[in-house]
Amino acid sequence: MSTISLGDLAQSFMLQRRSVALRQDLTRLTDELSSGKVSDVREVLDGNHNYLTGLERSLEVLEGYSVANSEATYYTGAMQDALERVQDFGGALGLDLLLASGGPIGVIAGNPSDNARTQLQGIINSLNDDIAGRSLFSGTTTDQAPLPDADTLIAQVLAVVTGQTTPEDIVNAAETWFSDPAGFDTVSYAGSATALAPFVLSDTERVNLDVRANDDALKELLLHTTVAAIADDPALALTVTQQSELFGITGIGLQSNQDSITSLRANIGFTEERIGMISARNQAEETSLEFARNALLAADPFETATELESVQFHLQSLYSVTVRSSQLSLVNFL
Repeated sequence: MSTISLGDLAQSFMLQRRSVALRQDLTRLTDELSSGKVSDVREVLDGNHNYLTGLERSLEVLEGYSVANSEATYYTGAMQDALERVQDFGGALGLDLLLASGGPIGVIAGNPSDNARTQLQGIINSLNDDIAGRSLFSGTTTDQAPLPDADTLIAQVLAVVTGQTTPEDIVNAAETWFSDPAGFDTVSYAGSATALAPFVLSDTERVNLDVRANDDALKELLLHTTVAAIADDPALALTVTQQSELFGITGIGLQSNQDSITSLRANIGFTEERIGMISARNQAEETSLEFARNALLAADPFETATELESVQFHLQSLYSVTVRSSQLSLVNFL
């Protein structure tokens, strides 16, 4: 019976190669067991990467939409906060003007015009808000504030109403100027007449957000606040009784304007709700795609653990054989 034997050097090389292969298997299986994913994707897919590529592309697109959803959420939230402050300013001033008018006996106390000037600046500051350098209420002209400061707007309105002799005429002249396209929209409003481009939040969903500082509800708020601020100006030469009447008119106007501001905020709230719904759908789709990808690339933990244990056993056996081989000596056979 013939036998085939290996020389010492060849046997050493064989043991080394086997040791390297087992250590590589050990490393691979350890990684698979810890990560839960197979190491050799090509073997799992049998060379067909189309399905996996489609999944990964869809996940990348959804990640981009997630950024757009976050931006839209942040933008609408900032708008809502600004309009809340604007509404609070207008509501508080309206009550103060009604209380200060005092009816037929004239202005009761305080200085309502000073109060109106203070609230006007607060309203303008809120409407001139920006996030990350983008103005909220300027339309597509996001690089500049839509409104001038309070003193400038007061001077513009004062120039328009000077010469009017009754509170009704003053309010009518101001209303005409605010509603005239060549008036407030041209002289005071520095934003764009074009709304922001819609936010693209999914393959099929677009959200429009068209709220600018020249919206009718906001212009009405600015009108009554500015007129109240100039009621005591010497250029108008109004008597105390006429000032009281003007405060009453503007106070009623501001209180009536609250519903318009509420409606404006409600529209933004509806947009916020849509953004939230679209974001939730996108997240659900992303979770589903990640589950499909993980299922495709997942390593069976029980099979991996069994194979790992087998590799460890073979590696230990190989080390034992190597040690015994290294201890062989001719003396032991003599």
